[in-house]
Order: sequence, then structure tokens, then C-alpha cells
Amino acid sequence: MRTATLGPAERAEALAAMAERELDVLVVGAGVVGAGTALDAATRGLATGLVEARDWASGTSSRSSKLIHGGLRYLEMLDFALVREALKERGLLLERLAPHLVKPVPFLYPLQHKGWERFYAGSGVALYDAMSVSSGHGRGLPVHRHLSRRHALRVAPCLKKDALVGALQYYDAQMDDARFVATLVRTAASYGTKVASRARVIGFLREGERVVGARVQDVEAGAEYEIRARQIVNATGVWTDDTQALIAERGQFHVRASKGIHLVVPKDRIHSNTGLILRTEKSVLFVIPWGRHWIVGTTDTDWDLDKAHPAASSADIDYLLEHVNSVLAVPLTRDDVQGVYAGLRPLLAGESDATSLLSREHTVAHPVPGLVVVAGGKYTTYRVMAKDAVDEAVHGLDMRVAACVTEDVPLLGAEGYRALWNARARIAARHGLHVVRVEHLLNRYGSLTEELLDLITADPSLGEPLAAADDYLRAEIVYAASHEGARHLDDVLTRRTRISIETFDRGTRSARECAELMAPVLGWDERQIEKEVEHYEKRVEAERESQRQPDDLTADAARLGAPDIVPI
Repeated sequence: MRTATLGPAERAEALAAMAERELDVLVVGAGVVGAGTALDAATRGLATGLVEARDWASGTSSRSSKLIHGGLRYLEMLDFALVREALKERGLLLERLAPHLVKPVPFLYPLQHKGWERFYAGSGVALYDAMSVSSGHGRGLPVHRHLSRRHALRVAPCLKKDALVGALQYYDAQMDDARFVATLVRTAASYGTKVASRARVIGFLREGERVVGARVQDVEAGAEYEIRARQIVNATGVWTDDTQALIAERGQFHVRASKGIHLVVPKDRIHSNTGLILRTEKSVLFVIPWGRHWIVGTTDTDWDLDKAHPAASSADIDYLLEHVNSVLAVPLTRDDVQGVYAGLRPLLAGESDATSLLSREHTVAHPVPGLVVVAGGKYTTYRVMAKDAVDEAVHGLDMRVAACVTEDVPLLGAEGYRALWNARARIAARHGLHVVRVEHLLNRYGSLTEELLDLITADPSLGEPLAAADDYLRAEIVYAASHEGARHLDDVLTRRTRISIETFDRGTRSARECAELMAPVLGWDERQIEKEVEHYEKRVEAERESQRQPDDLTADAARLGAPDIVPI
């Protein structure tokens, strides 16, 4: 297997190749489900294509809580099958498929009632651990433990003493969601999938009732391609209904969007050695360790405005601050918030008006011959959703197709990761880097770190950190454009790195340096560099303005004040 490089030349070649010869499967949408579907199809030996209207994971899949988890709260809903499935997937990702990207994370659940609550919550967490172990892939995480109030306050000194009578501590896992998807796309490409971002489906090709392909517009160059495929998989998440409308078919189910927002605050604002999980009147609230930061989230409200750029309002931010401050000894203020991001969950519509009560399980349908639709679900179970979607597509192929093998297909960077981790001090010494820098690279790229180190060897200046975002090396910006399919400055600052939410300036001070690093790879002249920087600055200002607005309607209007894309 070759390691796929997703630079400008490879994108152009992929678009041409998809238009030249009929595919077995064309996947529309490169979020985690679409990318996973492409990998599943390719590893069954099917000729596969993947197109995405914007950037990899630019929708829901880059704006989650960054958790790989079984869904502890679904136990309370007695949804044992969903929890069991998710726990198995969590274990597979931690142990086999992506140990470089998915890491254990501890959570503390404060108890507020003596006696019955410890028994009730403790029974649930014990069952959670037991189901994890019984899945055959859960032995790598520590089991839960019961803590007294004194012990809990030693682990999490940030908590008010009167906010708990004791606590439970348990483990789940986390990842950088956008980085995970970018790696998933590259893995699919390594197995032969033709992939192209900024390639929008603008219509479907029909022969009678049957869908036989798609009309795809290259958003960068304006050219249109007819890509024929024996089966098309619509994996467009919250855009599912919009994509279905292109064939005048509403489909067999409806997808509703639920908005969740998250705040990013510096590590020193919350004094704790563990994450926190808190109950709210509607759902749960997480305080999640995130490198030198904490992520606080999330909300759960219906959203029917712009899907591409869901906006966080002032009311959303106040809601999270109010709830997290109810247990913190030193409250957070607006000035503590470094970053804010909002995402939309694609939920299968049910009878309830409350989005928190809609299904998190997924559905696969074949509304017309040649078109499969997959929707719903949760990030953790993307591989199962992908398997089900390809299984459904296979029914429409007049050929024998192998069964799903992705349970045994590690993502790029997983093979050799642990050996390199053990040798990280030696690697650091050989390349003149601090060992912490090498650890950072290994936990973002795994064994692909060697490709970045080769860039640094060729140009030692790339081994320097970015001036205004020193968690990241200059080499990572070049690599994002040359190897990971980044086409614009926004792709790098928002998804290949997390500079847009991890710095108080939201990445504006890094914008020019990053654009100048990307320019030679993408063929930008000085005019294009200026356009990229100006576009990014307008985007940040529009987001800041939206977060000053009192409600969704005004926040949405403010966010749409910035243009969506920079043409080349």
C-alpha cells in the first residue's frame, strides 16, 4: 500500500480519472461517515470516488466535542445496543485502528446526593465498564473508581466544596475530529479511492428511475464533470435532505439539525487533573482536557438557519458559562474564552420536538435505484455506518463483493506508531528538536511524522514554531497543503491545526505567515496571499460579531457577513 499524497496535482488527477471511467461507488460528502464509507468500499476492492463540496470535515465532523465514547447517558435511556456498539468501536480505535489519534481521557462525575445517587450512578458506570470489557476491546482503559469528596477535590481543586458530596471517575477517549477525518481520507486514497475536495455535486444523472452518476462542479476552477457510478452514497449529514432534493426525492426519512456550541479556555483557568461531566436540565455538560486548553460544551438546540456556518450567539455562550460556573470555585468570564465553535448534529427526526430526544442511531435507505442514503448516528460509530452503507450499495451491484474488512485496517500513521513513540527521545536528538515537539508530531501524524521530519531536514527553518501559535511547527503548514489536501488558509487554521480556537486572536496573527508557507505549494502569487489573509480576517470578525448577538437569528445574519470561499 502506498501512502497517498493529496496535493494540487493529485486533486486534478482524481477529478479527471473519476470523469473518465465509471466507478463502482461514488461517495458524496467527506465528513467522517463519507470518508469511512470510501475506505470501506475501497478495501472491498471496489472502484471508489469521494467528492466534497468544501473541505474534509468542514461540517459537523470538525465541530464535535472531540470525544470517542460509548455514550454513558444512553445507558440511562436503556439503549444498551447503541452503547455496546460504540464501546466496541472505541476499543478498536484505541487499540488497533488509530492509537496515534485516539487517546484515553478521564472524567469526574460529581455526586450531589448521598446514598442513592452513588449507587445509581455507580451501577451505570460499572455496567459501562463491564460492557466495554465484554466487547473484547476495552481492556486498555482503567476501570471507574469511587471518590470521597476530599479525594475528588484533590483531583479537581477547581470545584466548589458544596458542589459535591463525592464523585465517580471513569474513562473515555478523545481525538482531534478534523485531523481524524483528514487521515481517514488519505487512508482511503492509499487504497485507491479517487478523492477531491471543493468539488460540489450540483445534480444527478438519471436513466429512467435509476441514478447513474453525478454532475460535479470544481468550485475552484469552475469546470463541470460528469462522474458515472453504479452506486452513489449520499453521506452529507445535515445536508441530506438538500442532496435528496437534487433528484426531487425527499427520501424515506428526514434529518433535523441540532446546534451544539463549545468554548475553549486556557488550561490555567480550570485547576483540575481530570475532565468533568455535569448534569444540566436538558443534557450533560463536559469539561474536556484539550492540550493546553479545556473544551467546555455543549448545548443542544434546534437549528434551521445556515448549515454551512452555524453561529454561536451571546445567549449560547452565557448558557455554558452559567452552567459550568455553578460548580467552579473560581468562575469563568467572557475574557477567559479563547475560542468558540458551533456545530450541527444530524439527527433522524422523530415525533418529539426536543432535539435531545431525537435518535442518535443511524439509518441506511435505498430511496431510488442507484442511490443509497446514510444518515444519523454518532462520530464513534462511523465505521459501522460506513459498513452498513456499503452493504446496501453492494445489493445494487451485479457482482460478488467481499465483506467489510475495516475492523482490521489501521489508519495511516498507526503502523509503527508505538515503536516510534518508544524511540521519541532518540528521534528528537537526531533532528535537533525538543522531545515534546516529537511527541506532538507523533500524536498528530503517527508514523507519518517521518514525512514531516524529512521536510525539516530539507529546510531547517520549517522546524521552527509559528511565531504567534507556537504549539505548531512551520512544517505542519506546508505539509497540510502538500499532503493533506488543504486548499485555503481557512482549511489550515481551522481544521489541519486548531489555531482558530486555541489563540485569543483566533489565528489572525498567524494568517500571513501560514499563507506565505502555503503559497509555493499551491502556486499562489502575492495577490492571492492577500486575498486569503483578508478573507480569513473577515471570517474571524464575522464570528466575533455573531457571538455578540442575542439570539440565533441575529447571530446567523452576522456570521453570513463574511464571504464563504476565496476563488483562486
